[in-house]
Amino acid sequence: AVMLNFPDAAMVKKVVHSLPRVGVGTNFGLPQTRRISLATPKQLFKASNMTQRWQRREISNFEYLMFLNTISGRTFNDLNQYPVFPWVITNYDSGELDLTLPSNFRDLSKPIGALNPKRAAFFSDRYESWEDEQVPKFHYGTHYSTSSFTMMWLLRIEPFTTFFLNFQGGKFDHADRTFSSVSRAWRNCQRDTSDVKELIPEFYYLPEMFVNANSYNLGVMEDGTVVSHVELPPWAKSPEEFVRINRLALESEFVSCQLHQWIDLIFGYKQQGPEATRALNVFYYLTYEGAVNLSSINDPMLREAVESQIRSFGQTPCQLLIEPHPPRSSAMQVTPLMFTEQMQQDVIMVLKFPSNSPVTHVAANTQPGLTSPAIITVTANRLFAVNKWHGLTGHQSSTVQDQQYQLPVEIDPLIASNVGSHRRQISDLLDQSIQISLQCFVITADNRFILLCGFWDKSFRVYSTDSGKLTQIVFGHRDVVTCLARSESYIGGDCYVLSGSRDATLLLWYWNGKYNSIGENPGKFTTPRAILTGHDCEVTCASVCAELGLVVSGCKEGPCLIHSMNGDLLRTLEGPERCLRPRLIQSSTEGNCMIYYDKGQFCLFSVNGKLLGHMEVEDSIKAMLLSRDGQYLLTGGDGGVVSVWQVHNLKQLFTYPGCDAGIRSMAMSHDQR
Repeated sequence: AVMLNFPDAAMVKKVVHSLPRVGVGTNFGLPQTRRISLATPKQLFKASNMTQRWQRREISNFEYLMFLNTISGRTFNDLNQYPVFPWVITNYDSGELDLTLPSNFRDLSKPIGALNPKRAAFFSDRYESWEDEQVPKFHYGTHYSTSSFTMMWLLRIEPFTTFFLNFQGGKFDHADRTFSSVSRAWRNCQRDTSDVKELIPEFYYLPEMFVNANSYNLGVMEDGTVVSHVELPPWAKSPEEFVRINRLALESEFVSCQLHQWIDLIFGYKQQGPEATRALNVFYYLTYEGAVNLSSINDPMLREAVESQIRSFGQTPCQLLIEPHPPRSSAMQVTPLMFTEQMQQDVIMVLKFPSNSPVTHVAANTQPGLTSPAIITVTANRLFAVNKWHGLTGHQSSTVQDQQYQLPVEIDPLIASNVGSHRRQISDLLDQSIQISLQCFVITADNRFILLCGFWDKSFRVYSTDSGKLTQIVFGHRDVVTCLARSESYIGGDCYVLSGSRDATLLLWYWNGKYNSIGENPGKFTTPRAILTGHDCEVTCASVCAELGLVVSGCKEGPCLIHSMNGDLLRTLEGPERCLRPRLIQSSTEGNCMIYYDKGQFCLFSVNGKLLGHMEVEDSIKAMLLSRDGQYLLTGGDGGVVSVWQVHNLKQLFTYPGCDAGIRSMAMSHDQR
């Protein structure tokens, strides 16, 4: 991303009006309009539906905090206004961490400076006894977020190492002042009167920040300790485990019940004014938005001095609300997900299709707001069915007319009656050498189109699910297309489509939801967004994640590759010796990548290429799914059994009752229930 810093609001307005309408990110439930691009943080907060989605537990605490940070002007592109996240754990010393004990969690209703009563008394006295005509009273002369703190936390990874060295005049800081231990950092911000640091989002997703992978010489402390990797609490055996447990704590019930109080302090009504005074939450006046009007300072020297003062004191986020933030609704009101408890051990329903051809692809696009939520199935002889989704009755989302229909899925009437099945048959011939598998198909997010590959003319094609008619033929590869994948979808149905081929390349295309085609004009020749090279034989499987901007792909023989969506080759994923032929790939937005190789081998990689786990299973697996948060894995294969696994330790949680035949494809309803 590139950040542009304009001199004033008038210039911003001009630029917004010269650009296409983009808004501020469609996943915040905000329309893509110029009005939204020019809205204030308070207006964005009011116009968005994210608070309601967080209350209903449709999004995580992490996602909600990222949203609040983003609309209040915090960004990864500005070290002075870097996103702020709370410390949530208080125990960094014991060998085991029990996340059911309240004493292991911080009180989120108080700012960092008020957690230790003795130190809180010191700050309170300073405020009460402050006498200065020019400078208003404050509790803290330092801030919870400054550019130097951000560089200190991220010192071990580029580009922050370089920023830090430039900031420090070319050398690292004194070893005793360097971030070298999580436990010590927590202790300091409980005791030291000049340390009230909060955390940054990386503590909840980036294990690499704790590793001195480039072997920088960070010096030796007074007591003789050499500073290298960050010392982790005893309860975390690896950086990955520390991040996973820290994130579990952030998403825990203790934090969910109190998070609105921390939001009040950082973004809300306790940020300024008498409520901030009562909450022991007043910072140096220059940290607040609007404390000085820089454009009214004409003297360049004076302006530079004030700017540098603001840089060193830190900046408080824009205030988003002036009344208390609503709490999150109780977890008791939410049906548990299918992985957590053994929810429904019994089979709820069986759909039997008249065709005797095996079902090779299932897609469940059941998200709320779709005009026709459905489960789409396609058989090996390319007979497809659009089976209406009613959901589970008694669930919050089911409407009155759904209540009458007792089963979650209604079989496609055209298939059941065998009358209109010509509207459900794709009769175009595929290349004879193609074995039909779930990877040959992609269903668009609105259930209206099927994309199919494997044609002798090296194309892949788009068909309407309503009429069964061919709507587009897409050429680009030099040999038969062997697999397709699509990214998650945006408002309006836009997404990326990935095609892999025997020509050993992958092409990345843009599916336009408005025109229902690859590219903007189905009749015209379309060009791919990117060409991905690096494999040396037929591509067999691939996955694309738009949120992370990454493509992971595997070929018939050889390692899997990670590319950026611009086509740059970023990493090679080397598995253990028996992991040679990748067959299935799933990646999650949390940065996990699960690869199944033939002969029962599974490998779990981080997006940065680290092998995190490996297991072998008896079954020959034909389908797998990752939960949205990347914590659970579902597998199914020739044995006919669906198994649920915990991803971080590859432990099997339970299996569903066996099916009468092998499993070829799986899909999960949008609510993952």
